[in-house]
Amino acid sequence: MRKPLTNLLIKPAGPDCNIGCRYCFYLSTSRFYPETAVHRMSDDVLAMTVRQLLAQNEDQLSFSWQGGEPTLMGLPFYERAVEHEMRYGRGQAVSNALQTNGIKLDRDWAAFLTKYHFLVGLSLDGPEHVHDQYRVNLGGNGTWQTVDDRARMLLDAGVSVNALSVVTEYSATHPQEIYAYLKATGLAYMQFIPCCDRDPNSPTGFAAHSVSPAAYGQFLCEIFDLWLADFVDGRPTTSVRFFESLLYLYANVAPNDCTLLEECGTYLVVEHTGDVYSCDFYVTPERRLGNVMENGLEQMLNGEQQKTFGLAKSNLAPACRSCRWLSYCRGGCPKDRVIDESGTGVSYFCESFKTFLSHADGTFRTLAARWENGWESPAAD
Repeated sequence: MRKPLTNLLIKPAGPDCNIGCRYCFYLSTSRFYPETAVHRMSDDVLAMTVRQLLAQNEDQLSFSWQGGEPTLMGLPFYERAVEHEMRYGRGQAVSNALQTNGIKLDRDWAAFLTKYHFLVGLSLDGPEHVHDQYRVNLGGNGTWQTVDDRARMLLDAGVSVNALSVVTEYSATHPQEIYAYLKATGLAYMQFIPCCDRDPNSPTGFAAHSVSPAAYGQFLCEIFDLWLADFVDGRPTTSVRFFESLLYLYANVAPNDCTLLEECGTYLVVEHTGDVYSCDFYVTPERRLGNVMENGLEQMLNGEQQKTFGLAKSNLAPACRSCRWLSYCRGGCPKDRVIDESGTGVSYFCESFKTFLSHADGTFRTLAARWENGWESPAAD
């Protein structure tokens, strides 16, 4: 069965960034593009990428602009991207999402993002002491004040903004403070991303800033209770993406979080050169599928290399196959698995999932039944 090509994740500035987050996983991909110190997508690659996606016979198509820091391309780049979308569109509903640290955004950016209905994923880990623990500028100073200002500017301009908050060993101890801060700021759509960085020099095999499985499980439980406490008339007033994705699974609906799917490989990543990869976390030479200037995106998505990549997720450890929670965690994201001699492994966050699902299972079942009877989730896509 051929997979539809509906979404592209595009890295127009590659791994380049204007700040120096201490937990950044993407900066190291610059070693695969040593030809230049600065990485920028050309207009030819931009036009071809847009043209190929909009050639698909799908009603809804989406572009996700990420990095590194995608705003390094400058506002005119995105104005040209929208022009290409209008030129090559054939009546489809086309959406754009921009994931950014917010530093370069100003009122011109805000006006553009509002006009063309861009969804902005703003990297904001929480209040000042949480955010500045790891999200620092190139001089090592905190970025919170600037990002907090940008968040309020975007919201005042009517931009749709989701908070993207990385959960580290430090921030995991402040769930109530983080949730309250984001809500008070007006960021009712929240996405919490657990930090899991490998470090071969560490006794555990993971970097010290990675959140421990126990701490992340407790963090999820506390955020879940806060989310529930904010329900009004039986419906949520804030959106936590992971919870809503799980709710979809409980209601037998495909989740919008790829880590909860049975297979990987449902989208493609386009680097600044036009090189195409299997996944955001696997931008490595062996995962290169081709280039938009030479190959068809739809063919790459359905090629044997991508199929093999996608099916690898189902190579589960025996402990996963017999686990009561498998139909909800799906073994977690493959990048987080700790592989053993058998070639399989459980997720680093296995304990987290078990702790959280044991805590939330009954409530999810009740919410799913209510949703199936007419309750609509408020989640932003």
